[in-house]
Amino acid sequence: MYEWNEAIQKMIYWIEDKLSDNPSLLDMSKQIGYSPYYCSTKFHEIVGMSIKSYIAGRRLAKATLDIRDTNERILDIAIEYGYSSQEALTRAFVNAYGCTPSVYRRRPVPIALSNIQVVLFPEHYNNRGERTMNKTCLKNAEIRMEYLPAHKYIGIWSDKADGYGDFWNNNNCDEVCGIIESMRHLSDPVIGCHMAGWHYVNGVRKYFYGFGVSLEYNGDIPHGFIMKEFPASYYLVFFHPTFDYLKDNNEVMQQVENLAWNYNIEVESFNSQKYQWNEEVCQNYQRHCPEVLGYEVLRPVRRK
Repeated sequence: MYEWNEAIQKMIYWIEDKLSDNPSLLDMSKQIGYSPYYCSTKFHEIVGMSIKSYIAGRRLAKATLDIRDTNERILDIAIEYGYSSQEALTRAFVNAYGCTPSVYRRRPVPIALSNIQVVLFPEHYNNRGERTMNKTCLKNAEIRMEYLPAHKYIGIWSDKADGYGDFWNNNNCDEVCGIIESMRHLSDPVIGCHMAGWHYVNGVRKYFYGFGVSLEYNGDIPHGFIMKEFPASYYLVFFHPTFDYLKDNNEVMQQVENLAWNYNIEVESFNSQKYQWNEEVCQNYQRHCPEVLGYEVLRPVRRK
């Protein structure tokens, strides 16, 4: 039901705001308007874990980032996130990651952070039986040119998945995204975290997921990931500006991808210059950030 996914998503956002305040099930149930028992039962049903386990995972993730990114004492970080002592945080840290907070601070390694959960998707909104968008509010997909510098990319390249949904059917979303989040501080500012895309397998587009790093990066590569190097290239960017994710996501993605994959580069010119695809050297990228950036598909090109 849309209503319950919406309610659980509100609970998740409420928890995120209260992680340092020892959030209780009773307080949360008052905010949502359902009994504590019902909140607990539906949370477990939709998220796949208990509220207690979810809060513990998010607290540890937040504490881990503070250990990595600040000079605060580990004791102070432990207290801030509701641990009874530094030892309590250390036990949770070792149990989750196999090393102590102090060892991790000296040498951060890729770890599977517990990410904030998302349980409300466009299909839930569309299933309400309401009109899902006002087409006059959406713009047409457009094209621009963008230059991406030489870079390395750490990711998982599928030889089966056609897109986002197929990819996660065969990969653990929480684990993969948690590892990527733990390396966000190393990501390239242009080819950033969760910038996925498509590569070609025997002439057929297949999906990959990961993040870009600088050309100079020679650090850790997470288990199951591969690092590849790509040269600088110009890209045609097929895009739609910011939009309402729940209402318009499916229509926007379809519009942009139809333009991108059906663009006849042999016939069309861009700024009076003729181009050809550069996909045998570089890969296609995808940026999906509806309320901040919009949706973009980037295809590499070179001048004829």
